[in-house]
Amino acid sequence: MTQQGVRWTADQVLALAPDAASRKAGSKLGAAGPWSEAGSSDEGTVWGLCKGSGSKPYQTVIDIADASGPAYKCSCPSRKFPCKHALGLLLLWAGGDGAVPKAEAPEWATQWITGRRERAAEEKRSGESAGSPSGSVDPEAVRRRAERRAERVTAGAVELEQRLADLLRGGLATAEQSGYGLWEETAARMVDAQAQGLAGRVRELGSIPSTGPGWPVRLLEECALLHLLGQGWLRRERLPEGLAATVRSRIGLPASADGPPVRDRWLVLAQYDTADTRLTTRRIWLYGADSRRTVLLLSYGAAGRAPELALPVGLSLEAEVSSYPGAGQPRVALGGQFAPPVPTATRPQGVTTSQAAARYGDALRDDPWLESVPVTLDRVVPTPDGDSWQLADADEDAALPLTPAARSRPGLWRLVALSGGAPVRVFGECGHQGFTPLTAWPEGPGEAVVLC
Repeated sequence: MTQQGVRWTADQVLALAPDAASRKAGSKLGAAGPWSEAGSSDEGTVWGLCKGSGSKPYQTVIDIADASGPAYKCSCPSRKFPCKHALGLLLLWAGGDGAVPKAEAPEWATQWITGRRERAAEEKRSGESAGSPSGSVDPEAVRRRAERRAERVTAGAVELEQRLADLLRGGLATAEQSGYGLWEETAARMVDAQAQGLAGRVRELGSIPSTGPGWPVRLLEECALLHLLGQGWLRRERLPEGLAATVRSRIGLPASADGPPVRDRWLVLAQYDTADTRLTTRRIWLYGADSRRTVLLLSYGAAGRAPELALPVGLSLEAEVSSYPGAGQPRVALGGQFAPPVPTATRPQGVTTSQAAARYGDALRDDPWLESVPVTLDRVVPTPDGDSWQLADADEDAALPLTPAARSRPGLWRLVALSGGAPVRVFGECGHQGFTPLTAWPEGPGEAVVLC
């Protein structure tokens, strides 16, 4: 990135933060005051010493040139990646005011960069070796394991069908009386059956009772979707291959990204994390400048740790991606990467609000359990709608309501400020609850504004 004479924006740096607290703390360290001996190289390395509470400053070094996103090393005790010192150093570098000049890297930074790149090269060679025929596994053993797992999933699906029937027979009011323990026990049974997808949906059922007016209707809707998934698994051999692959994915069976690789210049549209007590999931939406496809990268981190893959919004990377099986599934795996990510002026093509709603309806035919689809809206204006908000189409009499989650985010006010009553282009997720904006661009020239 530094080889091409361009730098990140502050928003792109802060998009790397693992949480709001890190974003706030990193912003405070984005000035020259606490830093000394900061420098950067043409090879994509940034380093510096940050004054902390102890007698010795923290040594912070960042490898920006990594094609899969920046990597960090800091001598501070923080377990967050990136830590506040790495964020602060990147903000200082992104400022471009000479606080991080070109220089020769100190020995401690050079040792880490050299060792890291040597390990990456060794891992690549090992991966290629494992993919050779001599490293292949016994296909018959793989088939037997798959059959045993399918039998366990089938037993779990049958048991779940019985529990759903018992719930409906006794009435939905019994769900409120039974409490969350019943659902957690049922979810544990699905985990034992190696049906993680069923377990996750069961846990969602347990969170619905007593959540405000209309909860029995929401519970019944989720029960119906869970029943449909169970029946889809039990009748998977009768389904079209694309839908059967979707059912296997929703159940939680592992699959390989075996689609043909697509090489393109991929614009990073959005990146955001969701977390529970077990796992942090990072979603990264990409848009192909040539293929005009919108695809999804997923990466994971153990509870309390951010996933390693990080691609700030507004950057573009030339890379190959391969699709996972399933009808209409946007998920892909990142393959060969041919250059580090760089800022770009590329924007995704937009559609009207009515076209976005139709796109979600069409997608439900391939995946009835789909919560939303990625959509870029062109020329929409955020407007209040009673106690809520909507994105009104500037060129037709139509609008999309914002989801409840979107209305409670600070990003809504950034979107309103960016618009100022004028049309903007907005990328987000369109589903049955409405539209969740993730990134926006002004109608004229201007950088992407992160909303999530």
